[in-house]
Amino acid sequence: MKLPNSAHTRRPWRIHEVADGFQVEDVWALPTPGGPDDFPRLVSTMVSDSDSSFPDGANVVVRFLWRVREKLGALLGWDNKNAGVGSRVISLRDNLPSDLQEAPRGPDFTDVPLTSIYLLPDEWASEMANRTVHSVMHVAWVQDESGAYRGQMTVLIKPNGLLGAAYMAAIKPFRSLIVLPALMRTIKRDWSAHAEAR
Repeated sequence: MKLPNSAHTRRPWRIHEVADGFQVEDVWALPTPGGPDDFPRLVSTMVSDSDSSFPDGANVVVRFLWRVREKLGALLGWDNKNAGVGSRVISLRDNLPSDLQEAPRGPDFTDVPLTSIYLLPDEWASEMANRTVHSVMHVAWVQDESGAYRGQMTVLIKPNGLLGAAYMAAIKPFRSLIVLPALMRTIKRDWSAHAEAR
């Protein structure tokens, strides 16, 4: 379920100190109900299932859009290695406050170009960059008004000039209406499968 930006901005997350100059693109309540100590399981599930579940396990429309984006990125050089974190932009990890530098870095995805920045007991941040944008995926564990716990995912972005702003505007309807709802369904399925396995 999509949430207002305030669901992220009103909470005292450490990412606010780290991602200065980034804007909130969107916030989603993850379909991952659990207890107060289930955040490590959410992180593990997202990393371990990322390779096989999404986008390959999504519907044909999502897979088509994903392949089109990959082809365009290759054709236009958006995703070249010299456009990523450590090349076009420095890693947010390089400028962490000292206490976060000492915190666990967190796991990296294997087939998704996201690199972990830090991992805390209730929040995890990872980043990626290309020629269009530098973005952060912030995943947190929150307690809602009813006292139940669930995950929350926020995407923060810093577009790369006019190209980045135009790119983000062009993909917004596809992200909001097709890709991210499909990702939420995948996360729900993977979360339920891990819960059953336990």
